[in-house]
Amino acid sequence: MSSESPPTVGDVFAKCDNERTQLATAAKQMRLFPYFVEMGSEAGPEVICEGRPVITLGSNNYLGLSADERVKRAAREAVDRFGTGCTGSRLLNGTLTVHVELEEAIREWLDAEACLVFTTGYAVNFGLLSALVGREDRVFLDSGAHASLLDGAQVTAGSVRLFRHNSAATLRRRLAAWSEDATGGSLVAVDSVFSMEGDLCPITEIAAACSEHGARLLVDEAHSMGVLGPEGRGLAAAEGVHPDLLMGTFSKSFASCGGFLVGPQAVIDYLKISCRPFLFTAAGVPAAMAAAREALRVSLDEPWRRETAMARAASLRSGLVELGYDVGPAGSTIISINIDGEWAAGRLWRALLDDGIYVNLAVPPAVPAGRATLRASTIATHTEEHIERALALFEAHRSTSG
Repeated sequence: MSSESPPTVGDVFAKCDNERTQLATAAKQMRLFPYFVEMGSEAGPEVICEGRPVITLGSNNYLGLSADERVKRAAREAVDRFGTGCTGSRLLNGTLTVHVELEEAIREWLDAEACLVFTTGYAVNFGLLSALVGREDRVFLDSGAHASLLDGAQVTAGSVRLFRHNSAATLRRRLAAWSEDATGGSLVAVDSVFSMEGDLCPITEIAAACSEHGARLLVDEAHSMGVLGPEGRGLAAAEGVHPDLLMGTFSKSFASCGGFLVGPQAVIDYLKISCRPFLFTAAGVPAAMAAAREALRVSLDEPWRRETAMARAASLRSGLVELGYDVGPAGSTIISINIDGEWAAGRLWRALLDDGIYVNLAVPPAVPAGRATLRASTIATHTEEHIERALALFEAHRSTSG
């Protein structure tokens, strides 16, 4: 028998105990861990959190439709008709009448050639980039792009280049260098409203750069759909821009879960047979699809919802500025409040929650290194009193922000 020692091997679990996870454990012990907070009621202007009602400024339910009786009734009726799940992918037995009706409603609303509904918004971006960008192609991403775009780009067969956040000039230089000896095509992908800080893409300038260099443009309208632009059709529509591809989600303004892509019929048909996250995922459940369809209908019938959501955001933002907070740009329902240091932000987050306000907390790498951001957002069913109460608590805890 050999006397040699067995080879030394690593433990795949070893990475799980690191400085970051240790900090998270410490934050939990001090009640400063702001994630996986359990909510005990529907996502309205107030929610049951830690056993009591609090004003929620941390929801993407921008139009306030997740608790709307019409939307809930549509979901119940879909369950009665189609059952609770599709038990298969769209390719096989999972395409139901409710999917087709939703796709047609979105196509008409956005005046597009074709629409394809996905089970999640993440799958739209991830699947599109992984399927569409070939070996000779290149995708150009804003450095602040959503994780679904960044992740999808990493698994493409083509190459990836980032450009400086919201810099059309940087994009133009990247595209010019690429077009000098490119043999494939190029796709530029941007968020219209960036999810953590609420800043808007300079979409007119980005579209012009794409046009100059023959690049296709994908716009992620997840946080603008239902809120910005005519009939809530997003920032691109507000600016008169017609991107080649446009994606949106149902998990925000449309009170459900899932995502969609609109674009040329040929592209949609190609993705139906080549996009793996679409092909190998069970179809969106009937209740979610029907809820999204009804939420879209209500949003078109009741424009006051997007007007009120934006008005409440403007009131909250201006009040925070008056209180001396370092607040991010205006223009969306998202208000970012910049705090120096993660621990200071955690203490402010906890103080606000203890007194009855729930906000989100974003830390690096979701926001730039060296600071943290309290991310507040408004919904159509917030009242002026909700905003006034929230501002009073922000004022009471001004010193906590450092």
